[in-house]
Amino acid sequence: MSVKLNTRQVGDVSVVDVAGRITLGEGSSALRDALRDMVAKNHKKILLNLSDVSYIDSSGIGELVSGFTSVTNSGGQLKLLGLTKRVKDLLQITKLYTVFDVHEEESSAIRSF
Repeated sequence: MSVKLNTRQVGDVSVVDVAGRITLGEGSSALRDALRDMVAKNHKKILLNLSDVSYIDSSGIGELVSGFTSVTNSGGQLKLLGLTKRVKDLLQITKLYTVFDVHEEESSAIRSF
């Protein structure tokens, strides 16, 4: 199963519900394209809901970092929501857990913008 993305608006925050696997190829390119599209449309507040992500590889991690950089450079904010244990462990091992603003609950994540 590859990745499925569903974008919805909650106030002025764009919430991207990500489900499946973020891996080299289709998964990471779909995420890259979605984030680029939002930056192009001037969405400044982006919340990635990763609660249904079953697996993420190094390419997927690279896309998260790349997306974070492009959103930040355009004056926006990218935050993560609902990390599974596997994804959280991966971000801690790579020391990226401290780079991203990570939240457990959607309501508190949206208020943090």
